[in-house]
Amino acid sequence: MEQKKNVENKPIRKEIINPGNAYIELTPGTRVGFKSKKHEIQKKSNKQQQLPLLPTPIVTSEIRPRPWKVHAITPPSPCCSCLQVKFHFLTRTAHDGRTVDDSRKMGKPMELVLGKKFKLEVWEVIVQQMSLNEVAKFTVHKSLCPQYPFISKTLRDIGKKPEERRRCCGMTLQNEGIGYPDLDALLQHPVDLEFIIELTSIELPEQYEKERWQMSDDEKMLATNTLRERGNGFYKSNRYTDAETCYREAVGIVEQLMLKEKPHDGEWMELAAIKTPLLLNYAQCRLIAGDFYAVIEHCNEVLNLDPGNVKALFRRAKAHAGAWNPMQARRDFIDALALDSSLKSTVAKELKSIEEQQQARNVQDRIHMQKLF
Repeated sequence: MEQKKNVENKPIRKEIINPGNAYIELTPGTRVGFKSKKHEIQKKSNKQQQLPLLPTPIVTSEIRPRPWKVHAITPPSPCCSCLQVKFHFLTRTAHDGRTVDDSRKMGKPMELVLGKKFKLEVWEVIVQQMSLNEVAKFTVHKSLCPQYPFISKTLRDIGKKPEERRRCCGMTLQNEGIGYPDLDALLQHPVDLEFIIELTSIELPEQYEKERWQMSDDEKMLATNTLRERGNGFYKSNRYTDAETCYREAVGIVEQLMLKEKPHDGEWMELAAIKTPLLLNYAQCRLIAGDFYAVIEHCNEVLNLDPGNVKALFRRAKAHAGAWNPMQARRDFIDALALDSSLKSTVAKELKSIEEQQQARNVQDRIHMQKLF
């Protein structure tokens, strides 16, 4: 609440470097448009693509010199909620122009979903004062960006291996900092920052694939079905790694929904019934990859929910055979056959294979024992 009040009261200065879709911000909620052929072409192009424009419509045609300064910028508007914007940013210290971060060197633009309480609220504020393809410089008071060093650390760590990343608990922060000397200095001695922003993309909620945390429960169920169908398609095309990814994501979504329900209650059991085939499909992909112990674990989970699941018994048997647990493998194959007689020839073949492997191992063991004496 206090930070929101700061955003409303503290000065943010804007200087337009490139007007993008030919709009200049004068005051909060006001834009100026250039009357030119180029502007008309861009306006027509935007209409055809149906791209949302930020901020509000043109209210005057008066041309003013650039750059123009804005001394107070309004906080995010509810109408912009859930828009996804992508932008490149260059962060510099205002007093000496020293570069802190450059998203182009990081390899990809920043993605931000508006209205989702991003830690650096001022970024949500300033991108809503821009038009598509606009480039602008915002000089922001230090009191509005105390979280920036932590945001910067997270963005810098994205390209690193997990073992190279530094954790940052309260004691470590106090004694050792956050792992980057320039960010440590910025944390200890805050200064005004300059953000040069290039707004490259604006997408409506229906135009981008939402991440899991953005979805409603209904959207999560729809995503589960989509992922299952996509995974099935990958599996049929022998793209097992891609199929595994789809099934794993779908299982994760269902498990999230199950956490909201009381275990073994009606709705929980309905979700468990949806999870079972997804988990079995995922286990099959891991079986192909030779990850036998993971397959055993996932099949155990399915059998806890459905003790008579033939597919789970058969796949666990295959995994036990692969991990060379012959007794458990035989038991699961026999149990699967007892539940489904159509597996008779398949089970007989698998049991014969286990017997042959057992004999071969016995011969090898005898040879090794002879060498010992």
